Amino acid sequence: MELFYNLLPPLAFSASLMLVLWVEQCMNEDASVVDAAWAFCIGLATLYYCFSVDAPLVRKLVIGGLAVIWSSRLTYYLLVDRVIGKAEDGRYRALREHWGERANLYHFFFFQAQSLLAVFLSATFLILLNNPTPHITVGEWAAVLLWIVALTGEIIADSQLAKFRANPINKGQTCNIGLWKFSRHPNYFFEWLLWVSYAIAGVFGGSSYGFLTLIPAVVMYIFVTRISGIPYTELQAVKSRGESYRRYQSQTNAFFPWFPKEA
Repeated sequence: MELFYNLLPPLAFSASLMLVLWVEQCMNEDASVVDAAWAFCIGLATLYYCFSVDAPLVRKLVIGGLAVIWSSRLTYYLLVDRVIGKAEDGRYRALREHWGERANLYHFFFFQAQSLLAVFLSATFLILLNNPTPHITVGEWAAVLLWIVALTGEIIADSQLAKFRANPINKGQTCNIGLWKFSRHPNYFFEWLLWVSYAIAGVFGGSSYGFLTLIPAVVMYIFVTRISGIPYTELQAVKSRGESYRRYQSQTNAFFPWFPKEA
């Protein structure tokens, strides 16, 4: 269990960063940055593990590379799409209105919960690095292939949504083109698929605690589909797009991509 003492420095850093960002959101009443900070903390924690864990260099390069590429892309995307020059994300605006005068207090606990979640999820990469095999195994290469598919799908979904929103004709309408025709949240689906790829690397790659990598994949699925992802996103979508989005809900799967139902 000494391996997991490596989680403590990233936990201290992420908690401190979230504290600073919480103070900032108290002043500007915008909590949107918490998502980007969450992704950033996972990538930075993995870089720390690459230096603190005694693992083969090739594994550090592959595992660390996967984490840093994912973290950098998602952090940048969230900053550009939801933070820089944007109003507060609808989910957090709804929470602020719901919490009322206690919003800042509850946001403090929410930001710190995000720091805990980031370090908890980053433990996946710590476990993958803790593999004595001097080479990348077949199971790990299979996971890398799935990771490439998942990241490509997420990038395409984000790009299609951004292109749809950029067209003034589509203002107030629901994006149902490309991957969004087969799932109401293809970006969330492919994000979850990334964590499935890490679980495959853990279970079939020979890591000492590989079975534990299944837990983050399950947790991500629950959070995305039941807690902080789809429920709040769809609530805001119905408020802003009304019947257009209700019709989309009746025809298109929420999470797993599949052919749309006939109207």
